[in-house]
Amino acid sequence: MSMNQLLSKTIQDIAIPGKGILAADESTGTITKRFASIHLESTENNRRIYREMLFTTKGLSEFISGVILYEETLGQKASTGESLAHILEKQGIVPGIKVDKGLISLPGTEDEKVTQGLDGLPERLEKYKEMGARFAKWRAVFNITDSKPSCLAVETNAHNLARYAAICQAQGIVPIVEPEVLMDGTHTIERSFVVTEQVLNTVFRHLYWNKVSLEHIILKPSMVISGSECAKQASSEEIALQTIKVLLRTVPAAVPTINFLSGGQTPEFATQNLHLMNEQHPHLPWLLSFSYGRALQAPSLDAWHGKDSQLVKGQDALYKRARLNSAAALGDYHNSMES
Repeated sequence: MSMNQLLSKTIQDIAIPGKGILAADESTGTITKRFASIHLESTENNRRIYREMLFTTKGLSEFISGVILYEETLGQKASTGESLAHILEKQGIVPGIKVDKGLISLPGTEDEKVTQGLDGLPERLEKYKEMGARFAKWRAVFNITDSKPSCLAVETNAHNLARYAAICQAQGIVPIVEPEVLMDGTHTIERSFVVTEQVLNTVFRHLYWNKVSLEHIILKPSMVISGSECAKQASSEEIALQTIKVLLRTVPAAVPTINFLSGGQTPEFATQNLHLMNEQHPHLPWLLSFSYGRALQAPSLDAWHGKDSQLVKGQDALYKRARLNSAAALGDYHNSMES
């Protein structure tokens, strides 16, 4: 099978109407903080138990077509002795892998960040591919203030995203392109729109320059939303309107699927916002779906609470949120479904 055929097959298996991606690629530091909220020690075995609980949820593949794994998880085996990646594959869920190496300060800016990890990426991708990964994820972040993000931060992160995507496609691995405009701050939804438009235009310019096949990427953007500390919080209707408006201005129709990140939204709010976009705009050139982490996992983590006796409760909570987000991706969600 050629590289193009591999990429097309992966897109075909992920970009399915009504299905989304579970982001379970939290770093050890991040999952340690989440485990602390339920007073659970973050050992390798506890992390394995938690992710095995998520991945073995009965019926998960009805609503989830792909799962992003952390490097540790890709190499872990379940209690049955099977690799966690193989458990997903048996259900028809595509395993993916987070490949960036996190954020560092970008010299020449006022504490803006750039994502690292390009060095040695082709060799790492080859190893991940042998372990079962068929797609990858690289996250870039952009802070909003009156003066940020700087042009230097936007251009540098867009260039790195494009280089990563080109390297992935050369290996037959579909890249998730994730330019996250952070919701931290006091900015209005109008300011979020301006920054999101700038970021997406720049990202697609760099993707073009780096000869990335747009038909073989997954775009994972943030929604256009008010800053978390903004005095005036935009409604779901306004978020849906402004997000669709900016996507139509910036994202080529060749992109097969847009899978939003939740970015700190509550599970219910993230579901409602996705639903309104699909309900109000049913004839868009791309699929609109989800690639949520906390917005899918938080209820499950709270229900499980680190107890073997509550594993099924944790799985039921994940199944419910996956089902509701699937409905939102089809424009069929209603908040009465939460009860």
